[in-house]
Amino acid sequence: MPFSKSKTDDKSVNYHEIVEQSRETFRTGKTLPLEWRIGQLKQVLRMLTETSPEAVKALAKDLHRCKFETFAAEIDFLTEEIKHTLRNIKEWSATEKPTKPWMYLFDQVKIQKNPYGVVLVIGAWNYPIVLTLLPMVGAIAAGNCVIVKPSEIAAASAKYLYETIPKYFDTECCRVIKGGIAETTELLKERFDYIFYTGSSYVGKIVGAAAAKNLTPVTLELGGKNPLYVDNTVDMSMAAKRILWGKCFNVGQTCIAPDYMLCTPEVQNKFIKAAKKILHEWYGEKPYENPDLARIVSEKHFRRLVSYLNDKSQIAIGGDVIPAEYYISPTILVNVKPDDPIMQDEIFGPILPIINVNNAREAINFIRKYECPLALYIFSKSKEIQDQIIDQVSCGAVCVNDTLLQYTIETLPFGGIGHSGMGAYHGKYTFDTFTHKKGCVIRNYNKLGEHIEMLRFPPYSDQKLNLFRQVSKRKYFSILSSFKYSLYLFTFCLGVFATIGIDAAKKVLK
Repeated sequence: MPFSKSKTDDKSVNYHEIVEQSRETFRTGKTLPLEWRIGQLKQVLRMLTETSPEAVKALAKDLHRCKFETFAAEIDFLTEEIKHTLRNIKEWSATEKPTKPWMYLFDQVKIQKNPYGVVLVIGAWNYPIVLTLLPMVGAIAAGNCVIVKPSEIAAASAKYLYETIPKYFDTECCRVIKGGIAETTELLKERFDYIFYTGSSYVGKIVGAAAAKNLTPVTLELGGKNPLYVDNTVDMSMAAKRILWGKCFNVGQTCIAPDYMLCTPEVQNKFIKAAKKILHEWYGEKPYENPDLARIVSEKHFRRLVSYLNDKSQIAIGGDVIPAEYYISPTILVNVKPDDPIMQDEIFGPILPIINVNNAREAINFIRKYECPLALYIFSKSKEIQDQIIDQVSCGAVCVNDTLLQYTIETLPFGGIGHSGMGAYHGKYTFDTFTHKKGCVIRNYNKLGEHIEMLRFPPYSDQKLNLFRQVSKRKYFSILSSFKYSLYLFTFCLGVFATIGIDAAKKVLK
């Protein structure tokens, strides 16, 4: 039955009933046909086209986000991801025919692509549309039913998703839950077939623990303190622009924003000089009046960030705040110590602390003191330095001589490791995340094949064991390898036919 939006406004809403309704819908097989999945993906494209003005308004209200950033990071990015999925969904969902050992020559071996069932997607507030809809449409593309819980922190965007999704999606298969911590807590008590969460590592642990009670597989897209190493080989004018763009986009409220910078004092001085010029070019004398700078999402997050600015002697650039607007100017801090409060947690704001190191080796050792980050940024022209850091630092992804761009390439997996998350998505990886690959062996009653396999049946003997060990060696059959092993196959089959012929002759003579 279709899901009534008004039910989620009722404090007595029955989440168990909602999940079971979705499960019953899934069991009907409604979501399995490719035609249905493709139709739903096209509906998302229509939704993004027809309601983009409402999305822009919602994000302007939540984050003071400018139109450019909303289209670049959310609407257009999501649109292109969906188009990429539509171009490839038939290939991705097709049954795979892997290579197989010679002993299964007469049998069929395949990998069937199946959806998990009922998926829970818990969205994030910093990019509330794309981080909710992208995993949702991936789950639908894979043939699942989906229950979505947008973040209540971005209230206007959550309202937009809550009111808009039912107008375009099949409401028997795609349901939206509105609410906050209490509603999420109740949802996590239910048994889902897959859970996809984007947010903080703290809440990620709660989601993971709830999923473990039912052995539910999860993808956790979290965050961390993403390090940025800069050496003296770079073009500082270009490097500073790329670094500041990554830090100022959505005023640093990005899980892959550079969190802190490691460099020598010499590089630090060059960077600060270039940064002053660039920030003035971008935002003018009064950055708080510039429409291109977003705002901090809430008073709670604003107060946390302002607490990092207590030591005025550390502020090299910026440090201006307007409490009434949750405004913090792009800020660079120097003389930062590893035990300072700003170095204890992910910053998630427009503040970039700089810590001095003498070389890449010291930078690597410093980074390793923290949990594995979601992103690692290296600014150096030296391939030796690039390779050294990439090889020796464990992280979700790496971008060299730029920031954020690793997120935009759909052929790369996006995801963390350790405290920065588990699992990956984007492009085909999104489809695969919500797809169970079921291995299948389909045997027939071929007499020759059965005669070969008589070796596995009792009564056993040393002769049977020796033959069985030879037959069961991993020699795989495929078109490319068939010529290589054709002589072995011919010899083996000749021996089998000879055995059959001898047995038949014995029977005739009897």
